Amino acid sequence: MKFVRCLSRAAALASVPKHIEHFSKFSPSPLSMKQFLDFGSSNACERTSFIFLRQELPVRLANIMKEINLLPDQLLATPSVQHLQSWYVQSLLDLMNFHDNNPEDPGTLEDFADALIRIRNRHNDVVPTMAQGVIEYRETYGTDPVTSQNIQYFLDRFYMSRISIRMLINQHTLIFNGSANPAHPKHIGSIDPHCDVVAVVRDAYDAAKMLCDQYYLGSPELEIEEFNAIRRGSPIHMVYVPSHLYHMLFELFKNSMRATVEYNENVVIFPPVKVLLSLGPEDLSIKVSDKGGGVPLRKIERLFSYMYSTAPTPKFGDTSRAPLAGFGYGLPISRLYARYFQGDLQLYSMEGYGTDAVVYLKALSTDSVERLPVYNKSAWRHYQASPEADDWCIPSREPKNLSVTTPSK
Repeated sequence: MKFVRCLSRAAALASVPKHIEHFSKFSPSPLSMKQFLDFGSSNACERTSFIFLRQELPVRLANIMKEINLLPDQLLATPSVQHLQSWYVQSLLDLMNFHDNNPEDPGTLEDFADALIRIRNRHNDVVPTMAQGVIEYRETYGTDPVTSQNIQYFLDRFYMSRISIRMLINQHTLIFNGSANPAHPKHIGSIDPHCDVVAVVRDAYDAAKMLCDQYYLGSPELEIEEFNAIRRGSPIHMVYVPSHLYHMLFELFKNSMRATVEYNENVVIFPPVKVLLSLGPEDLSIKVSDKGGGVPLRKIERLFSYMYSTAPTPKFGDTSRAPLAGFGYGLPISRLYARYFQGDLQLYSMEGYGTDAVVYLKALSTDSVERLPVYNKSAWRHYQASPEADDWCIPSREPKNLSVTTPSK
């Protein structure tokens, strides 16, 4: 019996390249927040969701799996990336088990929901595992500008794909698997149709404050101002995924508090972190401002790089630290959460004073459409491109030390 199982497993693994090749020929189908909301609230049909997901999830997996193979061979050979690839292969195989199943069978729908939960749990550590793989590669082989650019391009797309896959899985399991959060009965899956933005801001601040107090024995206070240009004087609510908004704000508050405390270490009362909320016809903008000394303009781009961090590199699996602290992934992944539904996250810093971080979100659920990577010739060419000489003079990235002069010969 064990021998038969081994043969079946080997046959399934042998079919993986064929499945990847097949499904990667399809482009992912982006959904709008309104589509998520309408389906979950009025047209919720588990059979329809099953038929869509058993095709769409393999498409999203296969598209990004094609890109993984375009990474440098040495990075692919790291234990962490090898482990991660095995998760994706197994998840694709799990979905293939349902490709020809009858959607009218209640047992099939129940098994599918269970399989989605296993896939989601299997991929829980994708971000730190890939981060560890990049660290292993960087420490062994170093980096060059072309490789760094390709890794940055890939990781933005890879993590965006992961966000989208988890969104689909969460919507299906929360709506149809009876695992809805009783604390939020009005949520449609993971979406809050009336998300109280100020409440999420306060929750994220409180969590970051607890960490700051733990590490520094003190923290800056929070000041909030909101301006609703649509309904003046009314609190700001929107259709959004509270966990996504919380993730972005928590990272921004952590950064602002750390900068504020370290830059103002000799003061009795720290300058407050200020949040300004503004809702217009198209955008909801959230500005987080601090007086943490700011960063030089030349370093702004680095803050969104997966190859750069201002904190010590953590040990993988170290749960005593804040999530992802030291990997340098807080800001780039927060920006991906903002961009996932066509928003953005931008930094404006004044060195010697402080930093403004602005989160832009779409105010209308019809405009909040998934931003999804697709594997095609354009993506493939990006990894093959060779660097061209710049047509502008490029100064050194680090300021020249004028105190050290080289004697002329």
